[in-house]
Amino acid sequence: MKTFEAIIFDMDGLLLDSERMAYNAFQQTCRQFELGDRNELYMQCIGTNADATKKILSEGLGDDVEFDHFWKICRATYHEAIATKGIPLKEGVTTLLEHISSLNIPAAIATSTQTDIAQTKLQNSGILDYFRIIIGGEQVRKSKPHPDIYLKAVTELAVNASKSLALEDSENGVKSASSAGLTVIQIPDLVQPSAALKQNGHIILDSLQEVVYFDFK
Repeated sequence: MKTFEAIIFDMDGLLLDSERMAYNAFQQTCRQFELGDRNELYMQCIGTNADATKKILSEGLGDDVEFDHFWKICRATYHEAIATKGIPLKEGVTTLLEHISSLNIPAAIATSTQTDIAQTKLQNSGILDYFRIIIGGEQVRKSKPHPDIYLKAVTELAVNASKSLALEDSENGVKSASSAGLTVIQIPDLVQPSAALKQNGHIILDSLQEVVYFDFK
């Protein structure tokens, strides 16, 4: 790992177990509106920014519900869960961040979440200080799976994309980092990589804990 010039992390679903909380809030809201199982629809939103998520859900739910009302309740349910339970860290987060820090490798966040919200989440989880920069979804014109957010991150860090490592959980994130030219490790969260995505040739591990001991040779 010490051969990398920088390590760039996604946030939700990779460092923070927030994707599961958002998914549970969506499912709870669907039950409240008696919409049945919309699991496949929600999975299309993994790794996208807020605008893309709203578009996917609005089009997918169609005339079955008044979407603005649905969305307001869904977000309120999610934020209530965060406020009462907090967002737990995923397995191996602290160990990996401490290891990277000991190697003096700069770390950054490249997340579809808005920057100020990401900073608050990371601060509340106690890991904000590990990251040199935070690139939120509103800082780029095209969100994941486009490469823009990773290209911006390596530019601001003044490092080479080809000598940087990206860690992602989602298909959109993997495509984004790969298109930008980074080495990619995927730690799947809610959605396992498809057969087509595996053709990408990136590294797939079960947890961040495994990254510390991975042989990159």
